[in-house]
Amino acid sequence: MSILVIMSMLNGLTLAALLFITASGLTLSFSLMRVVNLTHGALYMAGGFIGMSVVKVTGSWLLAMLSGGGAMAVVALLEERFLLRRARGDDLRETLISLSVAIIIGDLVLVIWGGYPKSIAIPPLLSGVWTIPVIDMVYPVFRIFMLGLAIFIIVALWLFLTKTNLGITIRAGVDNFDMVSSLGINVRRLFTFVFGLSGFLAGVAGVLGGTSLMLVVGEDWRILTLTLIVIIIGGMGSLGGTIVGALITGLVYSFATAYIPEFSLFILFLPVAIILSIRPQGLFGTKA
Repeated sequence: MSILVIMSMLNGLTLAALLFITASGLTLSFSLMRVVNLTHGALYMAGGFIGMSVVKVTGSWLLAMLSGGGAMAVVALLEERFLLRRARGDDLRETLISLSVAIIIGDLVLVIWGGYPKSIAIPPLLSGVWTIPVIDMVYPVFRIFMLGLAIFIIVALWLFLTKTNLGITIRAGVDNFDMVSSLGINVRRLFTFVFGLSGFLAGVAGVLGGTSLMLVVGEDWRILTLTLIVIIIGGMGSLGGTIVGALITGLVYSFATAYIPEFSLFILFLPVAIILSIRPQGLFGTKA
């Protein structure tokens, strides 16, 4: 197996880890609230820039990740409480509101941090390279950390969704929204919590992406596109589908950019077209 194949595979896995962290929150809010939250990419980008500023002031990368996630959770909570809740049930208004908020956040980021590409310094503990024993190849420690963090979030979300009353209620809301409402559960409060969790994960992913890749105005739409591809492939409302969708998207994008970069977008959207033609609800989604 050539070095290029191995590197493409490793890069695809770490990209899949970043996409999963970004998409895991969106798939919850998307599934429960039935709204395409076009703000999600902007939350990713803004969370990354906030994390960058926190690192410069405090020198703490962990605090930067928590600050980026926490700030975006607050923004998401405010968006749901004062904007999206008023448009509940009107798909067009919900989409236009989230699109407007995304544009506003993007412009604010441009005004505050400028349009030049920036990056977050890798913390000393996670810098350097590590030799992978089986294949005897060096690989950045930070990217391996990203993969481990994604696995941790997968386990944490699985435990939350299957072992807690709140998680079970969210899953029930995904499967049968009307039934959950008829049982007297405060669905509005549930919406707000899920939207806040979605924003937190987007902000955390922004700090991770800004450290491993780059922070630049306009990156929000690229990340949003990749995140929506993950959800479309995996199926709305499925944690397992999000994992598989992230793996397919990350690996396809990595190999396409390595071997045929001029056709990378064509190759990226090809699985989407094939899967939707066979299963319109995605690989693990359920029919509405």
